[in-house]
Amino acid sequence: IESEETFELKLVVKADVQGTLEALLESIEKIKSDKVNIKILHSGVGAITESDVLLAEASEGIVLGFRVVPSNRAASLAESKGVEIRTYRVICALLEDLEKAVKGMMAPTIREEILGRAEVREVFKISRIGNVAGCYVTDGVIARNATVRVVRDGVVVVDNRTLASLRHYKEDIREARAGMECGIRIADFNDVKIGDVIEAYQTVEESSTTTSGQSDSSGVQAGKPVGAG
Repeated sequence: IESEETFELKLVVKADVQGTLEALLESIEKIKSDKVNIKILHSGVGAITESDVLLAEASEGIVLGFRVVPSNRAASLAESKGVEIRTYRVICALLEDLEKAVKGMMAPTIREEILGRAEVREVFKISRIGNVAGCYVTDGVIARNATVRVVRDGVVVVDNRTLASLRHYKEDIREARAGMECGIRIADFNDVKIGDVIEAYQTVEESSTTTSGQSDSSGVQAGKPVGAG
């Protein structure tokens, strides 16, 4: 018989490939707590979608992504619905957040803020330099000193990179805003392809406190007590 003080942590889990997803789900199942049960609402491979967000909203859950990101529409929907989406590059960081959530530990929340996105429309191969992505900035701002990732079909191909160059025609520029065309060369990455999306982002650390059933250190909502009215 479950105690009235038992809470459910409801998750939608998405990952880049099936093998990683299976390993992740197996690890999540091993996280135990007397007061919090973890329930997987849905799991799958590929980008975080609007359906994932709506499922999380309906169940008062959150969405976890490993090496995947939400589509533009999914991100906007999550913001409007107040659904938490958390993305990770390292499995142990994701698992540590969940362990802290079920144990009610206090820790800062690391939140990503998307600054801008650019779609790769051409790839120019330049000898002695490498590939330069001919881009169109679809929203926000791509700054010369930005931290960027490359997303291909919703899956993160490379992350935590800087820009080796940012140009508008032949002129070096400090930033490219929505509606502008620009040439982007990513430091230590040459495998850019047409259709890729380059996302510029920054991480923001927010302090957080914890009480039962409220947002914990990872931004996770423990939800309603099982068996409570």
